[in-house]
Amino acid sequence: MVNMLLGEMIFGGLGTGIYSIVMVALVGLFLTGLMIGRTPEYLGKKIEPPEMKLLAIYTLLGPTVVVLLTALAVAVPAGLAGLTTNSGPHGLTEILNAYASSMANNGQTFAGLSANSPFYNFTTVVAMLVGRFGLAIPALMIAGLFAKQTSRPMTAGKLSTDSLLFATVIISTAIIVVGLSYFTALALGPIIEHLQMVG
Repeated sequence: MVNMLLGEMIFGGLGTGIYSIVMVALVGLFLTGLMIGRTPEYLGKKIEPPEMKLLAIYTLLGPTVVVLLTALAVAVPAGLAGLTTNSGPHGLTEILNAYASSMANNGQTFAGLSANSPFYNFTTVVAMLVGRFGLAIPALMIAGLFAKQTSRPMTAGKLSTDSLLFATVIISTAIIVVGLSYFTALALGPIIEHLQMVG
């Protein structure tokens, strides 16, 4: 589930995983640019306000859709009717996994969730459409904005993309952004479930 929430950046994300990595790198470079007071650049292209607006849309779209659809499913009888064998934290985990998987274009669910109902068929389709097109459109728009820019030469003041610092920035940004976006849902489902198992 963590890999799906990360945008399948680690492995398994053919196509979407690549632009997830690029988008997280852009967010990380923007944050490091803010910390050192310089205009962030990636591969000789400036990350300016139009790119940042698209990055914000990209970063917020996935968590918003997954968390809102999960909240809807646990709030309406049609969503709760899909929980055939489990309730409580594991039931929430099953629902969260279904929408995260749909958003990541896998479409898999736990066996305890009967997702073949009109409610889940419709809502998982919404998550799939947003996961495929809603994330691809801002990524392609950023690519178009970068294509219009002229490439700037690498200088000593810019963050090199082949350094350990750059890798640390990407990994830290991914963990922080996903953690802040999904922590409440994970705390109510998988984390409580794990604590119940070990305690």
